[in-house]
Amino acid sequence: MIETLLIIEDEKLLGSELSRHYRQSGWEVVLATNLSEARELLLNKKVEPLLILSDMNLPDGNALDFMEKTKKNISYAEWLFLTGYGNVPDSVRALRLGAYDFLEKPCDLERLDLVVASAARSASIQRRVIDQTKHRHRRYSPDAYVGHSQQAQGIRQLLSKLTQVPFSALIIGGESGTGKGLAARILHYGGSRAQQPMIEVNCAALPRELLESELFGHEPGAFTGAAGRHRGLLEQADGGTLFMDEIGEMPLDLQAKLLKVIEDHKVRRLGGEKEIQVDVQIVVASNRDLEKMAAEGSFRADLYHRLSVFKLILPPLREAVEDLDELVPLFVAEYNANAGRQVKDIPDAVWEKLKAHYWPGNVRELRNVIERCVLFSDGPIFPGQWLQLPGQPSIEAQQTDQGIWLPLDGSMALDDMDCFIIKTALERADNNLTAAARALGATRETLRYRVRKYNLKIAD
Repeated sequence: MIETLLIIEDEKLLGSELSRHYRQSGWEVVLATNLSEARELLLNKKVEPLLILSDMNLPDGNALDFMEKTKKNISYAEWLFLTGYGNVPDSVRALRLGAYDFLEKPCDLERLDLVVASAARSASIQRRVIDQTKHRHRRYSPDAYVGHSQQAQGIRQLLSKLTQVPFSALIIGGESGTGKGLAARILHYGGSRAQQPMIEVNCAALPRELLESELFGHEPGAFTGAAGRHRGLLEQADGGTLFMDEIGEMPLDLQAKLLKVIEDHKVRRLGGEKEIQVDVQIVVASNRDLEKMAAEGSFRADLYHRLSVFKLILPPLREAVEDLDELVPLFVAEYNANAGRQVKDIPDAVWEKLKAHYWPGNVRELRNVIERCVLFSDGPIFPGQWLQLPGQPSIEAQQTDQGIWLPLDGSMALDDMDCFIIKTALERADNNLTAAARALGATRETLRYRVRKYNLKIAD
């Protein structure tokens, strides 16, 4: 790919020589002899240079002032300055504004070539990052939360509002598989921090010691095996967003440390002596009721109140079945593209089964079902035999006393299955603990322990 080099130079001989040299080196060179021409090229003619090589003092102004005004429009381009009147204040200001280098005339051409090559590599990386961010912004706009149900429309409206405000913390609630990770990415890539990092961590996936080290970082020798320095996730997310999934599984002592970081905007690595300033937007998610956990003492109330600047509760799929009309074709098209299939027609019988299913695994379970069917398809007709939604044609049928159906396709974790079984048994027993324990063949004490673990309701 031929990249563009913009040269701003009022000395005609030098400008011509530089243009000839870099055209021979493979650049598409555009020459401007003053700032007005450069402004016309950049802002009106939409020239997109990878690199700008400019004299410092031009007939119609100072190039540093021009850079300060236009850099926001061409944020990925690197600036190199050549000047015959170099001084310390100018060089300091140039670097403070983000210039790649500041060179005095006359500059050896070989040295200039090295600096130009290095600046071009830097600009290419910046352009790639910006392009990826724009792609993610489009991919994770509020419209990425698909559905035409009243619940989905309400979530989209709230997401749109949240991406326009600089919130410090937010809680996303909802059952497993409802799209909490998607909502978090929409909030990051649709907001003002989109070009900064988004760091994700699942608090339930790491043991306590490792979670502490991952979040806060550590210095060499902080604990056995800590051979080197490690920047924690809070540091890595500086300027951006830290998404903490399953925050309800975080130990209480670590919750206290996290609260201090959020309040003070400072983090101290394990074994470290100094505090490091961080600016992080915190988004947390849980399929458990954090408010109830805080009231019961199993989650710090002060941390809950600090995090709940905003709360976004995602509805389960069974409460918005009409959203299947958009979700199913979307997933079919996605897996068609991934697997080279051509599924187009979804029979009415398939739609009936999909809309009658209870979807305990929510959208995650739906994704898995659609992927399986598309991969096993032999033509344009959606193969209903691979739905594998056994013998329960309606939600009511799934709520009978004959049994409970659970997906064995990875869409539900073991704890989610355990919680779903107990919750269903309690609902069928009108939240009577003794009756539910009898139906499950468990002792009353065992069931009470699990009810407390999952924050479920029982009759007094």
